[in-house]
Amino acid sequence: MKRKLREWLRRYLPAEILSLLATLAGAALALWLTSSRVTAALVGTWAGNVFYFGTILLTDMHRARRQRRAAGLAYGWPTFGRNVRALLVEFGLAELADSFVIRPALMYYLPLWLGHFAGGVLLAKLLADVTFYIPAILSYELSKKRLRDFR
Repeated sequence: MKRKLREWLRRYLPAEILSLLATLAGAALALWLTSSRVTAALVGTWAGNVFYFGTILLTDMHRARRQRRAAGLAYGWPTFGRNVRALLVEFGLAELADSFVIRPALMYYLPLWLGHFAGGVLLAKLLADVTFYIPAILSYELSKKRLRDFR
């Protein structure tokens, strides 16, 4: 189990750190510009998503490119499509619920309930991550052998 935990941390932690910073910055900027908590919740959610999935995709592309180079193969659009397909399988269902329902709702209500914007956004992100990672990690493990061999 320790090996799996290390693997998941290596995969998800860098993206989580960048996503957290983008979430806080995006939500704070949106609130400052619009004074709308709804806009802040949505912008925070989507800023975090862009940085999270951008980091995961770039990391996956780098690994696939290394695998293919070692096998004497080029990395092209078909391989990029396979990278995207693997991400859709890994995150698809978890992301739909997370981005359109769970995370925006938590990011809207928790700052109000706590009376502290940054603290509420941070707690919302952490709680939403729990509901996100359970199905995402299960999908990752189930699809790893079939969708992540780029040789």
